[in-house]
Amino acid sequence: MKKIALLLASVCSLILNSCEGPEGPQGPQGNDGYSAESEVFELRNVNFSLDANNEYTIYRALDPQILLSDNIIIYRMSGTINSQTPIWQPIPRTLYLNQGELDYDYDFSRVDFTIYAGGNYNISTTPNYLYNQTFRIVIIPGYLSNKSSVDPYDMDYKTLIKTYKINDQKVKVLP
Repeated sequence: MKKIALLLASVCSLILNSCEGPEGPQGPQGNDGYSAESEVFELRNVNFSLDANNEYTIYRALDPQILLSDNIIIYRMSGTINSQTPIWQPIPRTLYLNQGELDYDYDFSRVDFTIYAGGNYNISTTPNYLYNQTFRIVIIPGYLSNKSSVDPYDMDYKTLIKTYKINDQKVKVLP
């Protein structure tokens, strides 16, 4: 009985492996200029604007758009160690100031992102947190998002860059 089963398995394997047929149709054209690599962008010395909803925001459109599976993580430069070594804080972030709590947050879609500043006091009284701000925007392709057991939103900037093997030597400055 074992010999018959082995013979049948061998014959089936031979038949299935030797099947050939016509080549299938060509797949769809890929996105022009799209790169599945991580990218780092920087907004330098930007100012929050008071919008119609009485919120302080910084808005930017993404060009090119990102894929639905991609993620964006944003860091705020909170200071520097020296002229060559910035200190990056991930946002969302709450700062506890003498005036009260100041919150930075953001949201994003495939086509844009918005950074928010808000607080439990009149944040216009602390303009140094609203004007001349610098942010790093890191785009992580969706296929990389599940490559680490640590949530990328919980990583500091250096860990994120190292984990996802991102080259941040060629940071693109956004207008």
